[in-house]
Amino acid sequence: MAKLSLFLAGVLTVTIIALAVGGVFVMGARGFSARESPSALERWMARRTRAMAAPTGAKDRVNPILNSPEVLAEARAHWADHCAVCHANNGSGDTEMGKRMYPPAPDMRQADTQRLTDGELFFIIQNGIRMTGMPAWGGGRTPDAKQHDEQDSWKLVRFVRHLPQIGAEEERGMQGLNPKSPDELKEEQEEKEFLNGENPREHTEHEHH
Repeated sequence: MAKLSLFLAGVLTVTIIALAVGGVFVMGARGFSARESPSALERWMARRTRAMAAPTGAKDRVNPILNSPEVLAEARAHWADHCAVCHANNGSGDTEMGKRMYPPAPDMRQADTQRLTDGELFFIIQNGIRMTGMPAWGGGRTPDAKQHDEQDSWKLVRFVRHLPQIGAEEERGMQGLNPKSPDELKEEQEEKEFLNGENPREHTEHEHH
């Protein structure tokens, strides 16, 4: 029985290596453009990479931040300002940036994310994942900054758990907290001037003169 188990494990390992090597050759023949949709093998490897991102000790860490409306409000604002550009306000990943990453940003409402432990989510937020678009957000240089940084990350873990239940009203509120492009800021300013009875065009012409 032991020999059979070892044999099967060996066959599985050889198969995975063969698929990986084959995938590399296929990608090499087609190039490594980020415009291509990830293959089934790449999607599997991306999921496995994320699952293995956190070391064993980190997986078992317990979230020290208790869940509360106040914590969710802080995390929601942080998410809207820092995370939504890739992950979207609702965690779907359906954004220009998120869809153009390779691999694309995952839908964090789904089981692949939600079944990760709190410790794994915290570790990924703090340390990122190599060869993906997920950066490391941790790394405060002073003890106070590090502590504050970790608290923010633990609060984000609470918000990630909340994503499957996020409501339309919450999403609308987050839109006002999303970063604005220069064009969007200019449009908002012109709207304010118009509502205040000013003429944006005259204002712009005056600036040019």
